[in-house]
Amino acid sequence: MQTRPSSHALPRAWLRKAFAIAALACTEAIATDPLSEYRRMLADDNPAELAVARGEELWKMPRGPKNASLAGCDLGKGPGVLSGAYAALPRHFADTGSVMDLESRLVHCMVTIQGLARAEVTAAPFSERGAAQTDLEVLTAYVAAQSRGATIRVPQQSQDELDSYARGRDLFFRRAGPYDFSCASCHGADGQRIRLQELPNLTRPEGARSAFAHWPAYRVSHGAVRTMQWRLSDCVRQERLPELLFGSPASIDLTMYLGVLASGATMDAPSLRR
Repeated sequence: MQTRPSSHALPRAWLRKAFAIAALACTEAIATDPLSEYRRMLADDNPAELAVARGEELWKMPRGPKNASLAGCDLGKGPGVLSGAYAALPRHFADTGSVMDLESRLVHCMVTIQGLARAEVTAAPFSERGAAQTDLEVLTAYVAAQSRGATIRVPQQSQDELDSYARGRDLFFRRAGPYDFSCASCHGADGQRIRLQELPNLTRPEGARSAFAHWPAYRVSHGAVRTMQWRLSDCVRQERLPELLFGSPASIDLTMYLGVLASGATMDAPSLRR
């Protein structure tokens, strides 16, 4: 014999459903709205601009045993040309016979043009929390800022560039380490989160563009500008994999893979990140 739900049961059921919907909405709001609003409020006064200003000083300052500035550094558009250069990196450079990203190219220029020792330049490429930004960090911020508004066009013309992309794609999906993680474990599907933070799907152009176009970025939780090389090395650390060496072929190949997927986006770095 069928019985009708009591008059109290229906309200309770609807209340449970309403609470569930509200909780879901609250979770989504916590993950996105406050952070987006925070970024919007600081957009006009991004602390990264301090690093950009310092980077400009270092770019123009004669330094090193050769007492030279970096004004003659060729980042792919010709010696000293910065506008749009970052939006077209990584790329193949004929003078080194290799694919380089911005940070590895800056090291090359500091060594060859200024006469600085490579070991000295790369000994500590990333600053510790609370410490002064490194020369590489502020130079990266300055150069990246000169490509704001430029369309990302990471080249795939030479065989070296094609091979770099293929290796980067393979690395992105390769599982390894004690947890059998890959980059795709966190960034290979839509709708994933970590600590209520949305994780972009970097296997899709939309996700790659949302990420690649905004690094380097001022990391609010660090109080410092962090670069793409840092971002990749920190991801590898969280995967519990062996250290990703600064400027290594693997780091450049991963950057190439993301950059090619992000092609067509508008560069907006340095940006603001949690």
